[in-house]
Amino acid sequence: MAEQRISYWAAEAEVDEDLEDVDLNLAIGSFGQTDLYEDAKSHIDETTLLAMQQQMAQQAFAQIPDVVKRFIVHFYQAVQENNLAEITVAYESGWNRLTERFYAKTEWPEAELIAPLVNDDPIFLILYRELYYRHVYSRLQPNLDDRFHSYENSCELFNYLLNSDGPVTLELPEQWLWDIIDEFIYQYQSFSVWRSKAASKTDDELTSLGDAGQPWSSYSVLNVLYSLIQKSRVHEYINAVQEGKSQEEIGDIVGEYGVLPLYRLLGYFSILGLLRVHTMLGDFTLALKSMENVELNQKSSLTRVTACHVSTYYYVGFCYMMLRRYTDATRTFVTILNLILRMRQYHTRSYQYDQINKTADRMYALFAICNALSPNRLDDNILNIVKERFGEQVAKMSRSEEGIPAFEELFTYACPKFVSANPPPYEDGDALVAYLEEPHIDPAQRHLKDFIADVRAQLPVATLRSFLKLYTSLGTSKLAGFLDADEEEMVQQLMVLKQASRSIGRVGNEKGLLEGSTVSNNDLDFVIDENMVHITESTVGRRYAGWFIRNTEHAQRVYDGLKNSPLPVPIRPINPPTQQQPGQPQQPKSATQGKSVAWGGVKTVG
Repeated sequence: MAEQRISYWAAEAEVDEDLEDVDLNLAIGSFGQTDLYEDAKSHIDETTLLAMQQQMAQQAFAQIPDVVKRFIVHFYQAVQENNLAEITVAYESGWNRLTERFYAKTEWPEAELIAPLVNDDPIFLILYRELYYRHVYSRLQPNLDDRFHSYENSCELFNYLLNSDGPVTLELPEQWLWDIIDEFIYQYQSFSVWRSKAASKTDDELTSLGDAGQPWSSYSVLNVLYSLIQKSRVHEYINAVQEGKSQEEIGDIVGEYGVLPLYRLLGYFSILGLLRVHTMLGDFTLALKSMENVELNQKSSLTRVTACHVSTYYYVGFCYMMLRRYTDATRTFVTILNLILRMRQYHTRSYQYDQINKTADRMYALFAICNALSPNRLDDNILNIVKERFGEQVAKMSRSEEGIPAFEELFTYACPKFVSANPPPYEDGDALVAYLEEPHIDPAQRHLKDFIADVRAQLPVATLRSFLKLYTSLGTSKLAGFLDADEEEMVQQLMVLKQASRSIGRVGNEKGLLEGSTVSNNDLDFVIDENMVHITESTVGRRYAGWFIRNTEHAQRVYDGLKNSPLPVPIRPINPPTQQQPGQPQQPKSATQGKSVAWGGVKTVG
């Protein structure tokens, strides 16, 4: 049945040229935009106006390609029947294919136009608007109405899920559920960044923002995420699974909402959403604290959606970097970047290939920063890729003060878009004037300034470390001469190096991402004994065991494959040899006659 339905809208059909590029403004006209209707006596009566609106709606509906209409009808039927197979194909393939074909640079038909095709079903129309506004944000430029209406539609969707009389029976694919949470946070981020630029707003926009209240406020977004987590009781579910409880016991713990995949996955993805929101707000400790019960391993639920997997590791690694836990940040980036390299062939077939690649590029830049501040040899392969992509910046970051612009460039490129929790006071004209007169620091610039201050404090470390690596014992006066500093300043630099060589790191199976022990992230250590500095260096040799094990396993797989493969089929002659009659002379063998060889084949001579 699924194949029958999909073939209707997925088939490649010739499209009438009249339907490809339609300007709805030309079709609708410019009624009410001239001065002809300003006179009260010339107003059109209500019946005529309704008739004109119906006629325009019919014209716009007629301009929708038939293949799009069939797709919407079958998409609606799949949602009504909770057919996950058809919903998944329609969502991941059909929608994107028709977008590229008909709506690459225009909006999809509005929900009111396609409502007759879906029997005015309010739930499907909410889901359709979610896709509609996501397309506007990703392919077009949303205006003020789009931003307000997308917020209203999100509120309708979450109110339906959270405030209905009991759990809803809706079923959606995991990828779509992640995209709902991810897009909700993205639209909040986009609106917050746009709203913070008060100086560039027009008078109409200022008036609308002043009268709109608090759409896309940080409180409302966090309230939705925490409500989904609480309703699904996903933390209790994760703890019960980790404790090995049975399905019946888990069902008693999580209740009627938590046993449904819809609520459980939305709650789980909301935890990852909190990681992202708190990171954008600049609270990196709370961001990692919200992930307390989520395990970062290949068996966790976040690995089932690739975009979710990559995004989570990106924000976790960035939080570690901002908390100066460079070893944990590097390990996080290496884990996910190696996974992306191994799954690159699969990603090329994914509609999220570009997004995954962009996030991977940002993580390579963050890896370069972490490696410059805390050198290590966790993965030479990733390090080589970083040098290929950011070789110039990597070289500059090792040049003390000259490397500051390189740090700034990579940080600005790779950091998430920070937002301010408090918007400008659009509702108060006097306060808004005072706000515009007082210069405000952009959140991204504020975090960049704090990060560069930490970098600047560690700048002498690289130079000092290079001198210490040349000696096993060194007088303090001689070391101070190398550094062109007095002994007191030299001791301060030694203390900075000592502090930079130790950090909090995860060395075992700690449950929370914030937990860890003090570890050394430097292969150089020293002690000061009166006027002498004694240096010791620990060198870690290359580990050949892993290389031999991997190649031995590969050779064994190749050998097993050859051993289990069937023998080649012998080539049979086209004309079978005729039996020689008695009394006839024996025919000599021709020079081109084949000789039998191993495997039953025929070896051609000559």
